[in-house]
Amino acid sequence: MERIAIFPGTFDPVTKGHESVVRRALPLFDRIVMAIGMNSAKTAMFPIEQRMQWIRDIFKDDPKVVVKTYEGLTVNFCKNEKANFILRGLRTHSDFEYEKAISQMNLSMAPEIETVFLITEPAFSAISSTIVREIIRHNGDVSRFIPKGIQLK
Repeated sequence: MERIAIFPGTFDPVTKGHESVVRRALPLFDRIVMAIGMNSAKTAMFPIEQRMQWIRDIFKDDPKVVVKTYEGLTVNFCKNEKANFILRGLRTHSDFEYEKAISQMNLSMAPEIETVFLITEPAFSAISSTIVREIIRHNGDVSRFIPKGIQLK
């Protein structure tokens, strides 16, 4: 059976932390789907097409990484994609507590889907899309927080 992982997020914008988690997870899976969730509670800074293109550009040399969008529960998207894993990166203790609760709920809804956590590299532990967006709003330089080649418009 193919080992498929869903890496859900808004990726608004994609960060070096996201890229690092995916690159480190590649040896573990046959395919990683970076799944951009459509969250009605969040207003995105960047259009979904732009976020998808950034991900395609970052991983253009790795056919194991694909990008898709979805609405609804992540476990339902996993079932549609025949994925048995959800990939999550953990930056902080509070990330762990939040992600643990979600993973336990997901497991109760879909026991066949396991959540796999990777601890973020120390260099990227302070980087979040939320903080990067705030820096952008105030005309700061985010080049050291986002993957090379990503042009913010």
